Amino acid sequence: MKPAVFLDRDGVLNQEVGYIHRVEDLNLIPGVAAAVRRLNEQNIFCCLVSNQSGPARGYYPASHVDALHDRLCSLLDQEAGAQLDALYYCPYLSPPEGGTDPEFTRWTTWRKPNTGMLVAAAWEYDLDLSQSFMVGDKATDVDMAHNAGCTGILVKTGYGDRVLGGKYQHHTHPDFIASDLAEAVDWITQQGSKSGRR
Repeated sequence: MKPAVFLDRDGVLNQEVGYIHRVEDLNLIPGVAAAVRRLNEQNIFCCLVSNQSGPARGYYPASHVDALHDRLCSLLDQEAGAQLDALYYCPYLSPPEGGTDPEFTRWTTWRKPNTGMLVAAAWEYDLDLSQSFMVGDKATDVDMAHNAGCTGILVKTGYGDRVLGGKYQHHTHPDFIASDLAEAVDWITQQGSKSGRR
């Protein structure tokens, strides 16, 4: 079993602009491609885990989310030769949360802060969640990390500053607060194994 770094998408890798209806409107946050490349160079498994409720809300089909991820991977590669080892996302949403499309409207263990995406990745790729890190800009990212036994890192990009200021979602207790993904990767690489840390 190996450790992994799990990454949220919007506000961590690409700029937070709400629901992205046009593929060309997905753009990387400066410095993230180089940060992902550093993880690649250290042979750290790098995995996207993202709530994407657009299909459940009827905004666009799941194929549009796939097209956004194709662009994301292409930009990472073009900018720094960086790559994600796996991509997981949750297109589902319960009716009370706003799900309307019958194909994607349901309760699910995959939607953050539930741990379904992390468990699926761990099962498929033989990952050690207790030695892994989750980087996100929302309280639900940190909560999911802790629910799965991972180390939770909150970045100030995206909604991170608003979470810290108590103006978005709820207060949470990240293991580390980083200005952006580059600083998060600095900290992760300094940790080595997190055995005995917590």
